[in-house]
Amino acid sequence: MARRTVAVASASGLHARPAKLFVQEASRLGVPVRLRAGERSVPANSMLGVLSLGAVRGTEVTLEADGPGAEEAVDTLAALLARDLDAEDG
Repeated sequence: MARRTVAVASASGLHARPAKLFVQEASRLGVPVRLRAGERSVPANSMLGVLSLGAVRGTEVTLEADGPGAEEAVDTLAALLARDLDAEDG
């Protein structure tokens, strides 16, 4: 199993625009990835699931995936979470 833990860097946490960008990328990758915060775990490609975690800036989240492409998927999504998506144009 591929697993990465990263602190959410976006100023608004995983809400609004950062959550949308994260979910879009998770969906684009086509690898089933789970996002865990504390005891809760949700599919990374679920906007409602991601928002329900209530992850704020600095929250440590863990990405988990199995199967072909899992390492690349969790690396890509971890790198995305480690950026302040609120500060980027787009």
